[in-house]
Amino acid sequence: MNINIATTINGQAYKVGVRPNQTLLDFLRDDLSLKGTVEGCSVGVCGSCTVLVDGRPVSSCLMLATNAEGMRVTTIEGLAQNGELDPVQTAFLKHQAFQCGYCTAGMIMAVKGLLASNPRPTQAQARDYLSGNLCRCGTYVEVLAAVKELAEG
Repeated sequence: MNINIATTINGQAYKVGVRPNQTLLDFLRDDLSLKGTVEGCSVGVCGSCTVLVDGRPVSSCLMLATNAEGMRVTTIEGLAQNGELDPVQTAFLKHQAFQCGYCTAGMIMAVKGLLASNPRPTQAQARDYLSGNLCRCGTYVEVLAAVKELAEG
């Protein structure tokens, strides 16, 4: 049995049926083939699956797809516009704020949420805000350098 929802993903309106127990992460990856959002821990502590829901970072592994009813969801695939990378993506590239890349999409989405709520965060504020996004490669210094550039610029 599916539950019908209307939602907007990366600017495109959808009217779809989702399973009652289907997570937003599974809906994005399995039903819409948006593979940029990845599953890390499945319990909402690593941040790899972070997407923006109405502009706020959310762990998509914890949110049911049915809760996206009437909401705007943005994934990493939705950031670039007209062939141009988002400034957060550009800053990550410039500062090489990734190694293996597994956490990168979630980290970028979290930074996007941070800058939307606080365009000029201090390093302490950025560090605190991003504490829910884990990078096993340890690129925190580079991520914070990207945030610093974006906050100053």
